[in-house]
Amino acid sequence: MRNRRPNVAAAISLLVVLFGAGSISSPGQPQAAVAQIAVKTTTLPKAYLHQPYHVEMQAEGGITPRKWQVINGSLPPGVVLGVDGVLNGVPTQTGVFSFSVKITDSDIPPHQITKDFTLLVVTPLIVRWSQVPKISGHRVDGSIKVSDQTGDDFDLTMIVLAVNENGRATAIGYQHFPLKKNTLDFEIPFGENLPQGSYNVNVDVVAEVAATNNIFRGRLVTNIKVLQGP
Repeated sequence: MRNRRPNVAAAISLLVVLFGAGSISSPGQPQAAVAQIAVKTTTLPKAYLHQPYHVEMQAEGGITPRKWQVINGSLPPGVVLGVDGVLNGVPTQTGVFSFSVKITDSDIPPHQITKDFTLLVVTPLIVRWSQVPKISGHRVDGSIKVSDQTGDDFDLTMIVLAVNENGRATAIGYQHFPLKKNTLDFEIPFGENLPQGSYNVNVDVVAEVAATNNIFRGRLVTNIKVLQGP
């Protein structure tokens, strides 16, 4: 009887099927190099005071998952950085905030990289007096300045009411117009005749951004006294 010789090729094929081709390697064979971590996010969009802020910071390379953490500087109050690299929150203070982050991957040993960032927090709509209301006879005149610090055009409405001691309101100013993005200190005058009496002058400004459904508001209040009636 003839002895059967083992089919070596068939045995190797069976091992590949059972354990996967990647499990068989020659002794001393080098493993594939892991790409170094690189931060893809280079700048951060500015944030607006008291408005929700959400930015997903991006990195590539290394072994996922990666861990993000602030190691120096400070974020705006109300904003936090998650371990997944997401900046989220509602800033409660304006200013320029500089901070450094460290990204660590899951390799053994882990790879790390640091990156510096700056986040600007601004007031989207600024309303201030240009001329505080003053009386000339029985007429009151004043003006305000408005600024759009966002990257969007505003649909702006201004209403000025003089409210007397009895709660009666008289309109002494109204404007409705588009205010272009990044417009600073645009002046809006107002004025009207008023009967004799004491008044609170209330200036209310509403700015709407249709593209984002955002609404920003500003208000100014002052007291005046009309000594002469019409």
